[in-house]
Amino acid sequence: MRMKTPFLCMMVTALLAWAPHEAGAQEAVVPAKDPDALFTSPDPVLNRNKQAAYHIVKDLLEADHWNEADRWLTAEYHQHNPLVASGRDNVVTFFTKVLKRTPKPVPEKMATPVVAVLAEGDLVTVVFPRVLKDPKDPSKTYTTTWFDMWRFKDGKADEHWDPASKDIPPGP
Repeated sequence: MRMKTPFLCMMVTALLAWAPHEAGAQEAVVPAKDPDALFTSPDPVLNRNKQAAYHIVKDLLEADHWNEADRWLTAEYHQHNPLVASGRDNVVTFFTKVLKRTPKPVPEKMATPVVAVLAEGDLVTVVFPRVLKDPKDPSKTYTTTWFDMWRFKDGKADEHWDPASKDIPPGP
């Protein structure tokens, strides 16, 4: 075992020396060409859940039709985002009163860029590209990802997760 440790250290050192010297070097996060197509599945339950996630993104988050939240969110809607309390009414209040979002026409096709939609069991995860300012040089930006994940109950989102923290506003 001791022979492996020096070899491993040499390999890590070699990789670090070979790696790009610019800490911000990366490939850009690229959205899917047709995000609407990602929200389907041949499995009827996964398709129902993906379609509900689609309407949450397009109708609620994109077009701000929070008056229709009861179509897509349970009344209990368990929230793991630290900026918003649990309960559908609290989420609606957050978007309409705190963020002061007002309804816009629901687009025929989703305008929000999406990288991937993953569904398994009662969970659907939507991965979004996100463009952020480089903290070392605010004149530059970089891409990363944001995600929203929902647990569905009878075709409505009952629980939600995202990477938000108290000092970062919610995405996408």
